[in-house]
Amino acid sequence: MSENKGLESGIETASELTESDRVRMNSKEAACKALELVESCGIAMVGSQGEDGYPNIKAMLKAEAEGIKTIWFSTNTSSKRVAQFKESTKACVYFVDQQEFKGLMLTGEMEVLNDIESRKRLWSDGCEIYYPLGVEDPDYSVLRFTAKSGNYYHGLQNVSFEI
Repeated sequence: MSENKGLESGIETASELTESDRVRMNSKEAACKALELVESCGIAMVGSQGEDGYPNIKAMLKAEAEGIKTIWFSTNTSSKRVAQFKESTKACVYFVDQQEFKGLMLTGEMEVLNDIESRKRLWSDGCEIYYPLGVEDPDYSVLRFTAKSGNYYHGLQNVSFEI
């Protein structure tokens, strides 16, 4: 397999675009397409700010989404990510469809929640593998991302919009 397979795929996808695919997308259309992408992706790249000020990115399972405005994740309270979001709530979440060469970056704020309602909201069978003490495990935290803006990319177009 070629090291440039992703690049080749992107070039092929772009070259197959018809004139109608190249019609300028407005922010409302971009937000609708962004919603489709969020709904189809199970994994998101979550960005936080490290102690040294540099961005840190981590792939995380999307637990739940309320449109493109609110995205929910769960993680260990003892994780580096939780410590970073307690220092700075500024965050970004990126969704990608590698096959179609589509991407969505959402920027906003990430909250660390430890209340029982939030924990129960995301709890499901199998979580005890990670949190053996159950829904009240002190090492179980919920992350709630609230988007302020988005940037959707597809078909050689890059459209920014407010949420």
